[in-house]
Amino acid sequence: MTWYYNDRPYEPTEEELNSLVGFVYLIEEADTGMKYIGKKGFWRSKILPVTKTRKRRKKTLVESDWRTYHGSSERLKEQISVSDSIYNRTILRLCNTKGEMSYFEMKEQIDREVLFSDEYYNEFIGGKIHSKHVKGIANV
Repeated sequence: MTWYYNDRPYEPTEEELNSLVGFVYLIEEADTGMKYIGKKGFWRSKILPVTKTRKRRKKTLVESDWRTYHGSSERLKEQISVSDSIYNRTILRLCNTKGEMSYFEMKEQIDREVLFSDEYYNEFIGGKIHSKHVKGIANV
């Protein structure tokens, strides 16, 4: 399955991948119209163990599983595993910081009123957003 951004398959350049932190996404089941809004980072931390040549553990960043990711909702993951439906994965916004990702995920969820609608898998909206997370963001 492919991620789409601006109605085209999304394959980031190496420069984009290194400058962006992640994205806010929408997953939609084509048959039923059920949707899920979430966020996903391009990178995750990995701790390398102590070795003969390295006396301390080393923290490093590696690419996450974003290319094959299908959301964190247990209901959605269960539905994907038992269903033959087609799921459309759309990137709504690319983000430069984790704070920006959290803000725009929450904004999308609130704007779409996901907790009040039966057409969304989302069951929880949460997060702490500080003013420094959103300073300098255009088009808020």
